[in-house]
Amino acid sequence: MVEISVPDDVTPEQAQAIGKAFSAHLKRDVSIVTESGDPLEEVGWDGERDSSSTPGNEGDLTDREHQLREEIADIFEGGPEKYKSRLEEEGKLFVRDRLDLWFDDGLHFEDGRFAEFDAEDRLPADGLLTGAASFDGRDVHFMANDYTVKAGSMAEKGVEKFLRMQERALDTGRPILYLMDSSGGRIDQQTGFFANRDGIGKFYYNHSMLSGRVPQICVLYGPCIAGAAYTPVFADFTVMVRGMSSMAIASPRMVEMVTGEEIDLHALGGPDVHARHSGSADLVAEDEEHARDLVAQLITYLPDNSDEHPPREPARAPAESPAGIDRVIPAEPQKAYDMFDVVDRVVDASSVLELRPEYGPEIVTAFARIDGRAVGIVANQPNRRAGAIFPDAAEKAAQFIWTCDAYNIPLLYLCDTPGFMVGSQVEKEGILEQGKRMIYATSVATVPKQCVIVRKAYGAGIYAMSGPAYDPQSTIGLPSGEIAIMGPEAAIQAVYARKLAAIADEEERAETERELRAEFRDDIDVKRMASEVVIDEIVPPSELRNDLEARFAFYETVNKDLPDKKHGTVL
Repeated sequence: MVEISVPDDVTPEQAQAIGKAFSAHLKRDVSIVTESGDPLEEVGWDGERDSSSTPGNEGDLTDREHQLREEIADIFEGGPEKYKSRLEEEGKLFVRDRLDLWFDDGLHFEDGRFAEFDAEDRLPADGLLTGAASFDGRDVHFMANDYTVKAGSMAEKGVEKFLRMQERALDTGRPILYLMDSSGGRIDQQTGFFANRDGIGKFYYNHSMLSGRVPQICVLYGPCIAGAAYTPVFADFTVMVRGMSSMAIASPRMVEMVTGEEIDLHALGGPDVHARHSGSADLVAEDEEHARDLVAQLITYLPDNSDEHPPREPARAPAESPAGIDRVIPAEPQKAYDMFDVVDRVVDASSVLELRPEYGPEIVTAFARIDGRAVGIVANQPNRRAGAIFPDAAEKAAQFIWTCDAYNIPLLYLCDTPGFMVGSQVEKEGILEQGKRMIYATSVATVPKQCVIVRKAYGAGIYAMSGPAYDPQSTIGLPSGEIAIMGPEAAIQAVYARKLAAIADEEERAETERELRAEFRDDIDVKRMASEVVIDEIVPPSELRNDLEARFAFYETVNKDLPDKKHGTVL
């Protein structure tokens, strides 16, 4: 049964009429309740009405209403048939079939169906659908391009609908789904929407106002070129569909005109480009159904808006036994292992959703749950370049931390890094700039933070990973942990290079080096750090899950204040 909320002053007669109308439209039983939660009316669907029927007998409808319904039905057919046939060739759904896939309970309502109704060309809804619906039990705003109408391009009326939808989301505090399939602005109709105060440029102003207020999730179903490509990059989360999606600041034809470069759309801006190189794609789906499944999983970690906390789900035991944590962490600081072997022994089973896995893979950014609570995981990945922090990994982590903080998602840092990467190439790529952003994001995050020293925490890596100086609620060490300015190998060479070089006998030199290394590791051992109260506690690895569960529960209501200022200047 679908529940419809109405104002408290609605009469029983009005409630009954509303209930019948929604029941007929949705083909569902409907319950009408007041905003205060008081039940008013329940209307059962009789199984005979179709989406074009209304309360009362069919014979009661006037010719005028019959005509209106025929016009609505025609709008629902979309653009010219020759363009609809292309959808099947490209493996894509017609936009209204796509909405049926996403919103299996039907739409709450649609706005602007009659946009460009009287245009000379066939432009049903001006090629852009907006409205509200229930997505897996969550009320959301949506927009969706109709690719059968001038390749989903945007013009004056569609732009107006898009802007109204965004502004209403600011009013309601509910998430937005952007289902994009657009070739950009309609060049032959650009008068009245391109540079106007309330034109297409206002999209990105509104995106900026919405950013961090309500979750914005964008799914790409086709080529999104020029202005259309900014919506996915402004969104909090972007999903591309393999073999279908692309986005670029200009089309291949324009690229060739301007630069002389010949390139196809996939190579210019396909999923591989944006998942591996630009970092603009958070997730890549295999098909339309998979895209919906990914977003259905993603939204379970997100609140409706920045005033709320993420939904909590029933707790599950980890997929792997926590008793095995210490066995998967090598004693040697240089030896590789997969950090997911630790994660899978700490978080609830089947709760991990990794974002941007192919971009900056030296750091893992993922949503998961601990005892049913949503957490954002920032973890070094020792099996990718030893877990050193490269510029793209730092940028990815900073963005993820910033997003988690906006939506009240607590953070779990799992530290095992030799620190920030060094060398001329990473300097050119902005290691200092991106490292600064990661450290800044960690510094200003006001959500509860837990830092676990899994193994090595060297150099400024411990800063970026929310070490003791960065106001975590706890810094927890495992017995494999080490905290130091640099690793043993580098430290011995930096301090004792001359002493070692002066030892002529090769075996004696090697033995001396082993002794110095052992002494250094004793000095940076996590137990020394605990003895000096640098860290809060050393936890037996098999108890890490229970310890984190208790800490996240206890600090759930922590309140952190930032200095009174307009904003920082780093991000």
